[in-house]
Amino acid sequence: MSDISAEGRLLEQGKIDTLHGAILYVEELSVVFDGFRAINKLNLSIDNGELRCVIGPNGAGKTTLMDVITGKTRSPMADISGSVFLGQTMDLRRMNEAAIAQAGIGRKFQKPTVFEEHRVWENLYIAMAGNKHWLTTLRARLDAAGKARMEQVLAQVRLESEAYQIAGTLSHGQKQRLEIGMLLMQQPQLLLLDEPVAGMTDQETMELAELLNQLRGHCSMMVVEHDMDFVAALSGDTGKVTVLAEGSTLAEGTLAQVRQDPKVIESYLGR
Repeated sequence: MSDISAEGRLLEQGKIDTLHGAILYVEELSVVFDGFRAINKLNLSIDNGELRCVIGPNGAGKTTLMDVITGKTRSPMADISGSVFLGQTMDLRRMNEAAIAQAGIGRKFQKPTVFEEHRVWENLYIAMAGNKHWLTTLRARLDAAGKARMEQVLAQVRLESEAYQIAGTLSHGQKQRLEIGMLLMQQPQLLLLDEPVAGMTDQETMELAELLNQLRGHCSMMVVEHDMDFVAALSGDTGKVTVLAEGSTLAEGTLAQVRQDPKVIESYLGR
């Protein structure tokens, strides 16, 4: 039986094979746009349940990496080589964006995307419905399981008191948390966050760090960020940080280790 059939069976069952510990494998990945090499033989793996911070200067390939993982960038848009697997069997390079999302990968972009004219709880309900015929779904009666799920997520993102508030009136930080809540309603197994604290106040930044730390164990996460205080709050003393530069892994280790690496100081952190 073909690998595609195996992927299909696992997808239908909602299972990701993490028997060997990792949920994401990126091996020898290269991405070239019209002669420009955005990613150059990149190797990266993220363990199941891990929160991995990825840092690096602008143009290091961080967003391109997320685009390839989620199927947003694929051949023939770019010349792509190498492997990107979700678990042991799901070849993400052979799957489209919708199938990748269905497999359990959720992505949050830098700018929050919420339904601003609808209430907070309605945003969560729309997300739970998968945006399919959402207006009809919104008018339908919410069952007990759906209500319990929504209450759980509202508590996780600390928006219980704003449940009936119009989303467009929320602060920037609250909108960011709401969008994360919308992703959580879909129960992702791998969550990708691209510079989630951009534009936030210091207090909002630390509130989001606390939220993501509390999500450890609920799903695996890859966080791309420039704010080093935020990275420190997420990685702690033992969490692994990956530093990208010119499309390749420049260094990897704890935040303290990469901060002391001469190559990282020269390329990114500065002296």
